[in-house]
Amino acid sequence: MRRTHDRRLRRRLAAVAVTAGLAFVASCGLQSGGALPLEVGPGSIQPVPELEGVKITVGSKDFTEQITLGYIIEFALAAAGADVRDLTNIQGSNSTRDAQLNGQIDLTYEYTGTGWINYLGNETPVPGSQAQFEAVRDADLAANGMVWAVPAPMNNTYAIAMNRQTAEQTGVKTLSDYAKLISSDPDAATTCVETEFNVRQDGFPGMAAKYEFDANRAKRQILQTGIIYQATADGTQCKFGEVFTTDGRIIALDLVLLEDDRQFFPKYNPALVMKKDFAEAHPQVADVMTPISARLTDEVMTELNRKVDVDGTEPADVARDWLVSEGFVTKP
Repeated sequence: MRRTHDRRLRRRLAAVAVTAGLAFVASCGLQSGGALPLEVGPGSIQPVPELEGVKITVGSKDFTEQITLGYIIEFALAAAGADVRDLTNIQGSNSTRDAQLNGQIDLTYEYTGTGWINYLGNETPVPGSQAQFEAVRDADLAANGMVWAVPAPMNNTYAIAMNRQTAEQTGVKTLSDYAKLISSDPDAATTCVETEFNVRQDGFPGMAAKYEFDANRAKRQILQTGIIYQATADGTQCKFGEVFTTDGRIIALDLVLLEDDRQFFPKYNPALVMKKDFAEAHPQVADVMTPISARLTDEVMTELNRKVDVDGTEPADVARDWLVSEGFVTKP
């Protein structure tokens, strides 16, 4: 089961070439990747003797947030002295996972919910970010020899959003409030969702069951993901809309997220994932990345996504500029 982060992807022209290259690499059973697009120098991250010249290939999926996270890893490890290769922008979760299992990439940021539900086949998420991390960490190590480490506090999960006028008019603050509004005045709670969220058990039907309202009574419009944000901001067609919690358009359009007060939606915290032999051979990687992960909050990641998706800045520039602003690396 695949959570549809990938439908929010910002396709670049290079995606076709990178995906084709990965397919070739996988078919040959070789490891590959390109040079980093930008240079960095040491900041608070100083050269680590044990990582000097170590070849590390970093991968990511093909949407804005993942590409940016991939570059954050790459620049951090480059500042530490590693010989980093770039294999970001792989098409889809399963392709990225296969590339790692087959040795084409050594390191990536992966979401705990994706690991637990998609890769390990569980249907029910574990409540709480730390508990979900520990569950996927232990299960994936036992089943596949994969190590999960240094999770970030950011949580890129589903949410229901509204504009500020709707918030003021309805008084809705939580999903429990939203459920009551649907029951009392369905027209005032018209909600725009994408096709998959409309039918998934970790989407609208499951949310309706958790919050005890009649899903058939709720008025819904089915729209493409990218359209939902603007339509919700306009507030005419969509009083409420399905969004992803760290999408940059939330800031740009001044949308308000409803609190998931019964903690229905799965946790999607990114954590470093690597094979056990790689983790044991290079424990310094986790040491370098720990302070970085700690600063990747919802607010930080949403702003980084906004700079890419709204301002049009390249993910590599956004990643490096943030690391520089935090003092982790420097521009040479």
